[in-house]
Amino acid sequence: MLSKTSPPTAVKGNTNQVFNLPLDTVVEGRDAEGHSFKEKTSLFYISHQGAAFSLTRPIRLGAKLRLVVDLPPGLAEDKNLKLVIRGEVALVEELTMSPLRQRVSVRFENKYFIREEG
Repeated sequence: MLSKTSPPTAVKGNTNQVFNLPLDTVVEGRDAEGHSFKEKTSLFYISHQGAAFSLTRPIRLGAKLRLVVDLPPGLAEDKNLKLVIRGEVALVEELTMSPLRQRVSVRFENKYFIREEG
């Protein structure tokens, strides 16, 4: 049986950030045929463990990708910040609306950096 619960309360010192999605992103890597590619897309999910987005390029499970994510301007004094992170493709789903597009889920590596573009 389900019961009502109180809404979560803010924790003093909590540094978790919430971003409005989608976030513009550039994905780089090798496609299913081994060709290098760079494709603009939008993240529709991101967490500390991974992200999800759509690609037109066919991609294989286990492929290594590099994501360059546009961070919201209000994050750091309206600077143009990019999150650069690498990951491995953990899930590929064909989208039924367009057979050429795939939904891709990536599991992040532990290393990332944030850079400013001018």
